[in-house]
Amino acid sequence: MQQLAIAPAVVLRGEGAWQESWPAIQTLCSRPLLLGRSPATRQLRGQLGVDLQQLGLTLSEAELNHDCCESDLERISAILRSNACDAVVAAGGGKVLDAGKLLAFRHGLACITVPTSAATCAGWTALANLYSAQGAFEGDVALERCPDLLVFDHALVRQAPAHTLASGIADAMAKWYEASVSSGASSDGMVQQAVQMARVLRDQLLLEAGEAMAQPGGEAWVRVAEACGLTAGLIGGIGGARCRTVAAHAVHNGLTQLEASHGQLHGAKVGFGILVQLRLEEVIGGNRLAGQARRQLLPLFQELGLPVSLGDLGLERASLSELQEVAAFACRPGSDLHHLPFNVQPSDVLAALVSTTTSSEAKLSASQG
Repeated sequence: MQQLAIAPAVVLRGEGAWQESWPAIQTLCSRPLLLGRSPATRQLRGQLGVDLQQLGLTLSEAELNHDCCESDLERISAILRSNACDAVVAAGGGKVLDAGKLLAFRHGLACITVPTSAATCAGWTALANLYSAQGAFEGDVALERCPDLLVFDHALVRQAPAHTLASGIADAMAKWYEASVSSGASSDGMVQQAVQMARVLRDQLLLEAGEAMAQPGGEAWVRVAEACGLTAGLIGGIGGARCRTVAAHAVHNGLTQLEASHGQLHGAKVGFGILVQLRLEEVIGGNRLAGQARRQLLPLFQELGLPVSLGDLGLERASLSELQEVAAFACRPGSDLHHLPFNVQPSDVLAALVSTTTSSEAKLSASQG
């Protein structure tokens, strides 16, 4: 038997969803902790805090100092205990939402996620990624359930910088490129349906990403933002652990080991990872369609301002040993990269990292030896 955490108990979406959520929040808790991180969203969170207090709730507040890491989680756990909090309201980007979900899970509290961008689907999922205090990916934690309440307020999401939506587009597109490889041949009906949903999601993003970026708040923007923040999470919920991520996220995890990449958002690194994965499929797996897909994505990613090369990631001066560290981490035992249907060595990943923009079908030098 497989237990699936498919979706938040309640999802409120649209303009004014935050205000509409107040009765549900009052039902869920009386002593919430409002969690955030970025100075850029501090004023916004301040208003959310005022709103919660005006509902008659006893409010505590905390900010992450780092990404979702154990040192922060321990510090905020002490605040939760000392203030007898009964819920976590996580308002922010993916790292904040992950930290909020993990804290709520560990302390048995209600969990309310309030994304302030469409950069990830973290507001939806029953999963949290853990990082070191230096920002290096360490591992992920599967949670027993999705949040009790997800508030996807278009007004809150729309105020985020444009590059956050571009990042979300890349992260959401990875659902197809990874699930089709790892799970496309699955006999599980729900996994099959998740894979096909990922294909439809990819197609919609290919068609509407440019318009969405050009017209924030327009109809295409709404569809694309919700695709990134909501539908991508639903695909993960329906597919479950059997609908796996592959090399795109493994490359992201490897890139986070280098401090120079930390200026790029999660989805931007995942998007670059898609290009690396397609290059591996093209050359190591002998898949010509993967090469065509990679060349199709390059102009779109460039239009959206997403990185398509190591230079775009700020790694133009990375040493060979640093890039080898990225490749080795991506290939470490248990890595999602090993869900590829062929054997991949760190030398293959290293060669793919430096050839994402090539138009050649030639074999990677690292795989010729």
